[in-house]
Amino acid sequence: MLEFPTWKKAWYWALTAVLCALALPTLLSFTNLRWPESLPHPKINLGLDLAGGSRLLLEADRSQVIAQRLEGMEESVRTRLRSAEPRIAIGDVSSRGGRLSFTVRDAAQVDAAREQILPLTTGAGLSGQRDWDIQVVNGNQFVLSPTPEGIDLAVSNAMETAVEVVRKRIDALGTKEPDIRRLGGTRIDVQVPGLQDPAALKSLLGQTAKLEFKLVDETAVPTDLAQGIVPPGDEIVPYADAAAAGGAPPVIAVKRLGGIKGDELTDAKQSFESKTNQAVVSITFNQQGGEKFAKLTTENVNKRFAIILDGKVLSAPSINEPILGGSAQISGSFNVKSATQLAIALRSGALPVDLTVVEERTVGPDLGADSINKGIVAMGVGTGLLMIFILVTYGRFGIYANVALVVNLLMIMGVMAIFGTTLTLPGIAGFVLTIGAAVDANVLINERIREERHRGRRVVQAVEMGYKEASRAIFDANITNVIAAISMAYFGTGPVRGFAIVLLIGIATSVFTAVTLTRMWVAGWLRKARPADLNL
Repeated sequence: MLEFPTWKKAWYWALTAVLCALALPTLLSFTNLRWPESLPHPKINLGLDLAGGSRLLLEADRSQVIAQRLEGMEESVRTRLRSAEPRIAIGDVSSRGGRLSFTVRDAAQVDAAREQILPLTTGAGLSGQRDWDIQVVNGNQFVLSPTPEGIDLAVSNAMETAVEVVRKRIDALGTKEPDIRRLGGTRIDVQVPGLQDPAALKSLLGQTAKLEFKLVDETAVPTDLAQGIVPPGDEIVPYADAAAAGGAPPVIAVKRLGGIKGDELTDAKQSFESKTNQAVVSITFNQQGGEKFAKLTTENVNKRFAIILDGKVLSAPSINEPILGGSAQISGSFNVKSATQLAIALRSGALPVDLTVVEERTVGPDLGADSINKGIVAMGVGTGLLMIFILVTYGRFGIYANVALVVNLLMIMGVMAIFGTTLTLPGIAGFVLTIGAAVDANVLINERIREERHRGRRVVQAVEMGYKEASRAIFDANITNVIAAISMAYFGTGPVRGFAIVLLIGIATSVFTAVTLTRMWVAGWLRKARPADLNL
């Protein structure tokens, strides 16, 4: 057990040296010294409670997801029945009461209509799960009702998508290690360390960035629009800026279904219009979106189409000629900052549901700096007292234990730096707990060696049996800690998870340093010095 081949010693030393070296950029960040930019510089990021920053609590409207599902199902039903052979004609579609109802004009086509609609009612979630219930009343009237399971799945999918969109938008700001997590059914908690401008963050995340291109209905009467009256199949959309209406009523009628949605964009960036030098957003469609946009503009030359963002018309230009190539420009009352924010929002994708800020908070860096200082002082005092106690109690073996303790701390920081882990205040508590666990392992080993010597074993035998027997107890004790830490990391969130991650890393490194490294050092000393007794 005390035999260490050269390759094994080289591997242990190399692993220790690399992990300790990875901790240097983080250590230097707490001083005035700088790590060379030309070298890799993995670093531990500080959480909101240590570095300060902004926190927003966002909430989604569940009813909006239901309304979107009704609209999507209506368009799918119309498309499906229109493309059937023979075509199935239906009457006006109603979505009152959260249900979709329509009448099949020819009663003989009811069964054919049901066969066409049935595939639309089964979701892609659980196998065989039906998201919609179908009823046929009065012989030819269909009523589609969303099931509670289907609604729950839709809300869950929308929230998962919203979390990813929020993450992409924040990453585009250049911030590091934001903590973004879903709370409950319809809430998202956003913590961005180091960002002291919650207004800009709120503006970026509060923008749904739902972009649509819809044809304008030129037959709509302005006086009717002012009274909220629109032709069948239309909807009223207000202008984002009354000046963009050009003196006309500040609302416009557009075709409710059809058009092109912004989810087929591949790129969006802020640029300038060549003639007026006004800030605009240049967009590029994917192949499918480009083909749709080309078809829309080719079939509707000399007609107007509205560019709608988050339910408001930015502009409604006339299509003078087909727009080919899959690219276009969005103009409006933009400055460079607002155009850049819109481009970021469009690139990261539209939020599937509006998010409302229900709580916002700004945490200054002063409290975090004070916590770091006090944590370092507490860790330093505790570690210093432990090292003195170990040194006085175990002599040479105490020196090995103390060196292993320092190496353990550096290795924890190195592993955290590799994964870009965020350190929070509970994480510092995890550090302190790890120090205690590492010292505990050395105490068990040294006391066991002492017992073996008292039983009359020779020096080498006592050391070998001490490490062998104590290692069993150390591994058994740490297994229970690992189970608890994994449970906290899996089920916990935020600070609880941060504490668990530091604890898991600390358990692994403390076992390695307290058991493996010290055994290698002791074995090397025994081989060279060949002592007749141990000072234990």
